[in-house]
Amino acid sequence: QVQLVESGGGLVQPGGSLRLSCAASRLTLSISTSGWYRQAPGKQRELVAGITSGGTTNYADSVKGRFTISRDNAKNTVYLQMNSLKPEDTAVYYCNAQPIQGVYYWGQGTQVTVSS
Repeated sequence: QVQLVESGGGLVQPGGSLRLSCAASRLTLSISTSGWYRQAPGKQRELVAGITSGGTTNYADSVKGRFTISRDNAKNTVYLQMNSLKPEDTAVYYCNAQPIQGVYYWGQGTQVTVSS
């Protein structure tokens, strides 16, 4: 079955950086729309960044200029580079892939905690 496996989360101080990875199996990310979402305690899940099969990217206003989404087609992996992290970035981050309209797959999530 399709699997999306996230990695790279952890504890980081404010101003620090992390890179999240999302490796896919039985799904080709280069022909899918992919995205990173996050969910903080007591809040709804929100889109952080997305990338289309053509490579067009979009970002939530709160992370523009700090986060970068990218994709390595050879590794079938999507990344989220997060710089200048803030405490409000603390959340569980989820990878999402949509190979065709209306069909979504989710990873298990990875915790990111920004704290001094």
